[in-house]
Amino acid sequence: MKIVKGDLIQLALDGEFDVIVHGCNCQCTMGAGIAKAIKSIFPEAYKADCATEKGSREKLGQISFATAERGMHEITVVNGYTQFHWRGKGVLANYEAIRGVMGEVKRRWKGKRIGYPLIGAGLAGGDWKVISEIIEEELDGEDHTLVKFSQ
Repeated sequence: MKIVKGDLIQLALDGEFDVIVHGCNCQCTMGAGIAKAIKSIFPEAYKADCATEKGSREKLGQISFATAERGMHEITVVNGYTQFHWRGKGVLANYEAIRGVMGEVKRRWKGKRIGYPLIGAGLAGGDWKVISEIIEEELDGEDHTLVKFSQ
């Protein structure tokens, strides 16, 4: 796993990534964190999220996605269903769902440049040590980068 500091969305818009992945809840909201920014900048990704069944636990570990053209770049935005909801305290991230999402990302976008934030470790309260090990296992052999947010 490569690690850089910056803005995942801006790096994608600058052509650094072919695919960006972010964690979503299963409620079709995209109302906070990086999901809120993605909803604003990539409405296609929000539309893909809204095309899924709101509140379905079966989405955990699955993805929806949209490919958008921005400038001279084509960017695929992956909505990874890594938590059921956003309410409550404690760990909302589902580690097995994160594993499923990353496994699907590798299957669909093998050989692409993949970027992601601290999926599941921000608002979802997950343990980054556990999550990073899952990502390393699932994206083994791929060109993938953690982008730690900084302006």
